[in-house]
Amino acid sequence: MSLLNYLGVLLVLLLIVGVGILSGRRVKSASDFATGGGKSGAWMICGTIMGALVSSQASIGTAQLAFQFGIAAWWFTLGSGIGCLILAIGYAAPLRRSGKTTLMGILEQEYGRGVEYVGSVLSSIGIFISVLAQVVACTGLITVIFPISLPVAALVSVLLMIVYVVFGGAWGAGMGGIVKLVLLYVSCITGLVVVLATAGGISGLLGQLNQALDGTLLGAVQGISNTEDIAARYGSLVARGTAKDLGSGLSLMLGVLSTQTYAQAIWSGKSDRTARRGALLSAFLIPPIGIAGIAIGMFMRGQCVTQAEAEAILAAGGSLPEGIKILESTIQVFPTFVVTYLPVLFAGIVLGTLLITVVGGGAGLSLGVATIMVNDIYKKLSARFEQAGIALTATRITIVIVLAVSACITCVVPSATINDFGFLSMGLRGAVVFIPLTCALFCPGKIPPRYAMFCVVGGPIGVLAAQILSCPIDPLFVGMAVALAAALAGGLSPKKMAS
Repeated sequence: MSLLNYLGVLLVLLLIVGVGILSGRRVKSASDFATGGGKSGAWMICGTIMGALVSSQASIGTAQLAFQFGIAAWWFTLGSGIGCLILAIGYAAPLRRSGKTTLMGILEQEYGRGVEYVGSVLSSIGIFISVLAQVVACTGLITVIFPISLPVAALVSVLLMIVYVVFGGAWGAGMGGIVKLVLLYVSCITGLVVVLATAGGISGLLGQLNQALDGTLLGAVQGISNTEDIAARYGSLVARGTAKDLGSGLSLMLGVLSTQTYAQAIWSGKSDRTARRGALLSAFLIPPIGIAGIAIGMFMRGQCVTQAEAEAILAAGGSLPEGIKILESTIQVFPTFVVTYLPVLFAGIVLGTLLITVVGGGAGLSLGVATIMVNDIYKKLSARFEQAGIALTATRITIVIVLAVSACITCVVPSATINDFGFLSMGLRGAVVFIPLTCALFCPGKIPPRYAMFCVVGGPIGVLAAQILSCPIDPLFVGMAVALAAALAGGLSPKKMAS
């Protein structure tokens, strides 16, 4: 890292901090903070959705996974885009017609407070796991950019997220998301152009993969022995297994439809049409970001090895190719590409953009957790939280607490474990909320409260049980099957017997 790299990072951070402070001046009430006062345009809605959804897994994580499995890494951004499309077409208008400002409020209106309480706790846990994953990723990225310790990096991560959202709420997340969207697209397009120019186009990129893996010790370490294996590993959308990759895509679709942060963006719109347009913009803008990440990851597969791979090659009596780069972790794939192949000042700007991408994801998700806690738990415990000023203060304090707890856990839990739970969190959210929410919006009065409770509790239990038992199918399918079975049983049961 050179001085110009750091200057580029600093310029981006100052820009985002300025946006956060500016947006804070527009917050006059708790409504302004949570949903922008219902005054957001399509691009603001798009910025809010993408600010939280296009996070570490959509950028750094996509390149990291593509380094190992090629185009199968597209599922995060592809599933997110499909989820936003369904949100726009099927759910935006019904959500706004509900007259509520939280998904749990919709469940309470349909099924009662018991379902709402349980759903609020489980949904908040699911979102908190994603917040935790973002803090971990942000901390790791900061330690790559700056020579500081893990605890200090965790503290810096949380402070950046607090500034990003706690002053501006939905305005901060939306305005910051728009700025981040522009920076991220410029960064991704530039990265894609550099990859294709350096590798000699798509054919050159594939040629580099073949040269690095076909009949080499590196290929053998990866379980690859010929070009057919390379094509199966890097050229298939289901390289990790059909059930696993399709389950990953489904978890993203359901997670988008079941997460408070994205529904909050819909409620912030000026009208139903504006809300739909904002979600549609997100649907079309998110998947291309994954394509750039995939290209970068596959390109770096031909340029780098991990520390573990290097040790395996040397232990087998081989030698490392001249000029090959050694990465401590695959999470460094994207940052290493940026520092190595982009102009110095611009590389700093891109690193700053990646940092804010992760910061924005954690900030937006923490806002979702705080909104659920204040509206669906605090207000039910005390009427004091119905006062606008107290509700706004409680939301901000909750955001700070959520992020502070995340920072503490980050310092003691291995990042690999948190990343695994981060992927699981989308499925957990979908298992808790999707079935009962869909029934409440599209077939109200059909599911008795007792069976709705079975949906809310049984879904995540099914996901966790399948995960613990290492079922051969994706745990989300098990959880959704349990929730759907409970809903169908409720729909077929006489209400008087279920109440």
